[in-house]
Amino acid sequence: MPKPRFRHIGAALPRKEDLRLLTGHGRYVDDIEIPGALHACFVRSPHPHARIAGIDTKAALSMPGVFAVFTGKDLAQWTTPLRMAPPIEGLHPVEMTTLPVDKVRFHGDPVACVIATSRYLAEDAAEQVEADYEALPAVADFDQALAPGAPLVDESVPSNLVSRQAFTTGEVAARKREAHRVVECTFSQQRMTHLPVETRGCAAVWDEGRRHLTLHIGSQVPHPLRTQVAARMRLSESQVTISSLDVGGGFGQKIALYREELTVAAASRQLKRPVRWREDRMENLLAASHAREDRCRTRAAVTKEGRLLGLELQIEEDFGAYCFYPANYLARVVAMILTGPYKVRDYAFEVKVALTNKCGNGPMRAPMAITSWVMEGTMDAIARELALDPLEVRRLNMVEPGELPYAMPTGEVIADITPRETLEAAVKAIDYAGFRARQAAARREGRYLGLGLCSVVESTTYGSRFYKAAGIPGSGHEAAWLRIEPSGAVNASVGLGPTGQGYETAFAQVVAEGLGVEPASVRVHMGNTDVAPYGMGSRGARGGTAGSATLFLCARDANEKVLAIAAKMLGFDSPEGLRMVDGRVEREVLGERIETGIALAQIARTAYLDPTALPAGMAPGLDFSKTYDPPPMTYSNAAHACEVELDPETGALRILRYFVAEDCGTVLNPFVVEGQQHGAIAMGLSGALLEHMRYDEHAQNITGSLADYLVATATDLPRFEILAMHTPSRGNPVGTKGMAEGGVMGSIGAIANAVNDALAPFGVIADRQPLSPDYLRSLLRSK
Repeated sequence: MPKPRFRHIGAALPRKEDLRLLTGHGRYVDDIEIPGALHACFVRSPHPHARIAGIDTKAALSMPGVFAVFTGKDLAQWTTPLRMAPPIEGLHPVEMTTLPVDKVRFHGDPVACVIATSRYLAEDAAEQVEADYEALPAVADFDQALAPGAPLVDESVPSNLVSRQAFTTGEVAARKREAHRVVECTFSQQRMTHLPVETRGCAAVWDEGRRHLTLHIGSQVPHPLRTQVAARMRLSESQVTISSLDVGGGFGQKIALYREELTVAAASRQLKRPVRWREDRMENLLAASHAREDRCRTRAAVTKEGRLLGLELQIEEDFGAYCFYPANYLARVVAMILTGPYKVRDYAFEVKVALTNKCGNGPMRAPMAITSWVMEGTMDAIARELALDPLEVRRLNMVEPGELPYAMPTGEVIADITPRETLEAAVKAIDYAGFRARQAAARREGRYLGLGLCSVVESTTYGSRFYKAAGIPGSGHEAAWLRIEPSGAVNASVGLGPTGQGYETAFAQVVAEGLGVEPASVRVHMGNTDVAPYGMGSRGARGGTAGSATLFLCARDANEKVLAIAAKMLGFDSPEGLRMVDGRVEREVLGERIETGIALAQIARTAYLDPTALPAGMAPGLDFSKTYDPPPMTYSNAAHACEVELDPETGALRILRYFVAEDCGTVLNPFVVEGQQHGAIAMGLSGALLEHMRYDEHAQNITGSLADYLVATATDLPRFEILAMHTPSRGNPVGTKGMAEGGVMGSIGAIANAVNDALAPFGVIADRQPLSPDYLRSLLRSK
């Protein structure tokens, strides 16, 4: 498909928002001054599992400056529980109160909230709250959760196995009998957390006279959050405003309405005073939201040439103690899209999700991150067991361009992607053909190099039809409005929650393209539910797909009306042949563009201030709104190639080269896209190499600071070389496909495969992450 030609979309414009963010003029929650605000601090359980025998607040309440201490029993009167019970087969309904009433379920569970005139006083008073606990046996991992006689984490469900789902298509058992070999692999991904620079926090302002709550908060989903706050506080949505102006990173952690935030909002209403809260880093690590901790096993039936005949997947996930999302949501996505760009018809999966006494799980940038590692690791295992070239195994099994659109065995349809083209571009860039000679020469010198490949098919945007087909209540639509002011200035809004992605810049370019103005004349407003239209927020990679498409369609509607008015002003019967370029109307005459002398400002003044001069039947003003529901699923793709050197004496890794060929469709702004790509790759490598949220055998969190939870720095990461490819999505009016999460998926798989290639002479396989020096050295010592 030929690349669309745009005037402003695709231009490498500097980010508009960076001026305020880099000069200290951002409006994060802590930058918002609220006179007379009180401060909240939470008392947290030191036990992973215990009955609450009592909470004595008298000593704390007697301290000067302390206004109140609220417990779960108080919150139960003012708020409703969260019930997670979508009608999904194999998923048990669960429910949680705002704060625990009877028992705590993880180390760090909030049991009381102290409200005082300063944060310092609140923290001092929190130490005086005496909670009496009766300790219970704790469930520390997935295997303990399913062991006979295991204590119940949530006593409202029959067992800790909160979800089990199975799927089969074709005849997998028959394919295994026919196979030359059945290759088995295991993959274990560790527990992690999101680690945004700005931790969770909020400031609630209850206006008693208006009976209205304003909640200043960093949120990826302002409107869905407003819906939840209103429902759980028994308010109407017209009584709640969510204001989320600048957000210091989210990565999935700022989607849910957390219990602390709801507590702060309820406290403000009860005290009729503003209340604010900011968690510290220890709280963020302990109790915000965790992610990952998946264990997968594949069994691949293959021919002697390495062709995939059938595939089985078992996936087990430790979901923690509380369900802010359907417990099967994350693992099921992995199973649904596992096969990615590879051809296989006979496929079966079983997904098991267990509750444990850990902080609850939620989506983290690329919640399906393990997908590519599992599938690409299986491809490498096939090559190892059959003594084949791993690149040739991929080529043999990969979908051909002429076979697209292609239906995965689960029914998911991939189209407008280029897996073979990106794979070939990546292997050429890293000189795959010459690598084995370099590797052999290095081994003779006692150096161990490895090369890893990873092809990615990234599910970026869910449309409403996806939810319906999956039997899950939900919407994937997005909404936008656009208003041209009488001066010709352009304001626009979309229902997303920006968290640093560069939306203001990229969306101004989209609006400018659709309307026919310069991007500098467009201002995009987001994050306030009183201003923005009701949209589904920022999650996955839907901002650049659903968000840009909605704004573009809205701008095209505006362009149509503007040109109709211009035609009337010029005395033409129709706007045919007219177009607006950078805010001025041009006319095409005999193939040449002629300036008409009509500018957008003149048209706007007519629309608002001289409505009798408008075409017959046309309403005054230039206000437009649009909703857009994307296709059931949008996919983009990439191929990663990574070269590493392993020191067998220490287990230390050095990444020598890293290439990514990525096809994300139409690029809105190369600077913005490159930033997203680099950030995603860095996040994936950091997780694969270092990050680990660890609990001991008693379910005590032993990762309470950044001295324990290690994160990659710039010195740990290589230079990323991006090979940009652009195949537009035919299902999107702009052609975008998204790319915010694929870098995480690809880097996890590429680095793991590179490490195993380097380990090959030692006869060991690294099948779990993080790939820390200690772990790799232990593998080598075992041999």
